[in-house]
Amino acid sequence: MSTLTVLGSSGAYPQADNPCSGYLLEHEGVSLVLDLGYGTAGPLLRHRPQGAVDAVVITHEHADHCADLHALMRIRLYGSPGAPRIPLFCTEGVLTRINGLDTGEGLSQVFDIRPWPETVHIGPFELTPFRLPHHVGDFGVRLSTPAFTFAYTGDTGPDPAIAELGRDADLFLVEATHQGPSPSPDTRNLLLTAGEAGRFAREAGARGLALTHLWPGSDPAVSREEAAAEYPGPILTPVAGDVIDLVSA
Repeated sequence: MSTLTVLGSSGAYPQADNPCSGYLLEHEGVSLVLDLGYGTAGPLLRHRPQGAVDAVVITHEHADHCADLHALMRIRLYGSPGAPRIPLFCTEGVLTRINGLDTGEGLSQVFDIRPWPETVHIGPFELTPFRLPHHVGDFGVRLSTPAFTFAYTGDTGPDPAIAELGRDADLFLVEATHQGPSPSPDTRNLLLTAGEAGRFAREAGARGLALTHLWPGSDPAVSREEAAAEYPGPILTPVAGDVIDLVSA
């Protein structure tokens, strides 16, 4: 089984049927979570009882990407006391945010907190982070196995590193917050449009593109159309509950 399960994909704040950013990647019996925004803990528990995962990666400290890391901490701390700590890769800003929600040392009791590496191996995955521009420190994540390559931007503004992050990926999960024309190059732009997401996927040579982090209320069909003007391959706009086969993505 080599799948990406969408726990949520809403940008900024959760919708009634779609939590914020959260993704469960499973391959060869190893499970890895990418981001845990508002509302993602419940869907995670449906797939991984007691939140039993092999590693957690949080791209940046904005709450729509990290808030339910606190929920997972409590699930493990009180529901599975004494269980082995879970490797956690995140920025210092994430630690500050989550520790501010509680007293004590729960985070360090539950997680083996690790600084962002150049490259690290987690089971069958080779994880390589890419620093990308955003309002706060953000890392895109490239995960490679002999069977497939998956890449995820987190949140980002336009940057040449995005194409390197997604180079030849079988599936490139790219934030596409906005619709419409790209802002002027003179405008400080720290989020992508759907058209920009498509352009970077084309430049990367990605085999498949999934648009995520759409602004609540946006029509996914419009985002797909705008991305398709730049990218000729298959385009998805996944939402909570979708499961994508990464080997055939």
